Amino acid sequence: MKLQEQENNITAQFYRYLWAYILVALSGCLGNVVDGIIVGNLISEDGVSAINLSKPINQFIFTLHLLINAGAGMLVAYALGQKKIDDARRFFTRALSLSLGLGLLLAIVGGLMFPHQTARLLCSNEQILPLAQDYMQVLLIGNPAFILMWGLSTMVGVDGSPRLVSLAVIIDNAVNLLLDIVFIQLFGWGITGSSAATVVGHLVGIAILLTHWRKPENRRLVPVFSTDGLADSWKRIVSQGAPLAVASICLTMLLFSANSIVLSTTGRTGIFVFALCMNLLQVYNLFLSGTCQTLQSLGAIQVGKGDNEGVRTVIRRAFRFITTAMIITCLLVWIFPQGIARLFGCDEPDMLTQSNQALRVFALSFIPFCYIYVLMIVYKLYSHHRMALFISFALSLTVIPVLWLMARVLPQFIWHSYLIAYLIEAAIIFALHKGQHISFELKR
Repeated sequence: MKLQEQENNITAQFYRYLWAYILVALSGCLGNVVDGIIVGNLISEDGVSAINLSKPINQFIFTLHLLINAGAGMLVAYALGQKKIDDARRFFTRALSLSLGLGLLLAIVGGLMFPHQTARLLCSNEQILPLAQDYMQVLLIGNPAFILMWGLSTMVGVDGSPRLVSLAVIIDNAVNLLLDIVFIQLFGWGITGSSAATVVGHLVGIAILLTHWRKPENRRLVPVFSTDGLADSWKRIVSQGAPLAVASICLTMLLFSANSIVLSTTGRTGIFVFALCMNLLQVYNLFLSGTCQTLQSLGAIQVGKGDNEGVRTVIRRAFRFITTAMIITCLLVWIFPQGIARLFGCDEPDMLTQSNQALRVFALSFIPFCYIYVLMIVYKLYSHHRMALFISFALSLTVIPVLWLMARVLPQFIWHSYLIAYLIEAAIIFALHKGQHISFELKR
């Protein structure tokens, strides 16, 4: 009976954290997907392509968050589970300080000093380049707001206030949606208004998250400025966040490489279709990111307690939820592929035809991707760091050679590249797991 009560309690906590983190993921998702829909209808299909070409920048900013705040979030969760409040405070302070410093550096270098060079690096099409540069520059200048919003969301959620995170993200996105129309339609800022609206929305979300510390009972995580053990703290933060950050860096490389390969192989039509597929990935990422952050936070707390059965309960709930979410999403894409394309302002027959095939193939491709990503978190929880790191690299780097080969040998099947690559990776992970006799048990 006691075990059943414990499982029910963990399950309730799981879904409380899950929906909060899904809403956090919604913040990043809507920043791209809604921008794409509005830009596609108010500006042009080329505007949608410009946003997609800027995604390596957005992914790089998210990488900084994962490397620092996601890693620190796990350490904070471990410390809170062990009731080591001073350690939790140090990790909290040092993570946010480091992430803000790197965010400001990126804003100065990329957004203020070299905006044209950055846009030129990511976009080779002269027709799309002006739109891409306008969008990317505001994105880079406002990146500290992105990284602080995501970082505070992680810390506030770990500190036991996922509902406040939910509220902050809902209002963040409501402001973003409203200002998208105001900045683009009423102010006439064009595609610049789209990225500006996202930045302002994040600033509002940050202001709401900061209210977490107004209540005395919520002051476990307060800034503690000290140089004691500074290097060791940063080393542990980076070590914890490394697998997720490496996966994100590889994804940045993949986005850059894939954009270049698709643009050179299929031209303007193909890059728009690929943009639709990457926006579809954002929808999957809503559920994937929410699941993984819940698994990280709640799973790490159970690890800190030494509760093996508690960890297993969290893992079971994670796989059950992601499976349900993927099945529903995949079915909707297979039934309404043209509706998705038209949602982004597409009315060209050739684009609609290619979109039908590509969206359906990518809907299947992202299923093994999601399972592999969740499995990476499981390996990390059980301290199988080498396997987690291998998956981090392989998730994206497997796709690049397959995509390159398909583009040159079988360009008509280029949209199948992701599915083939992820199935190859799944087979390799299975072989390595069996070959190394890996078991999922907490180390005493």
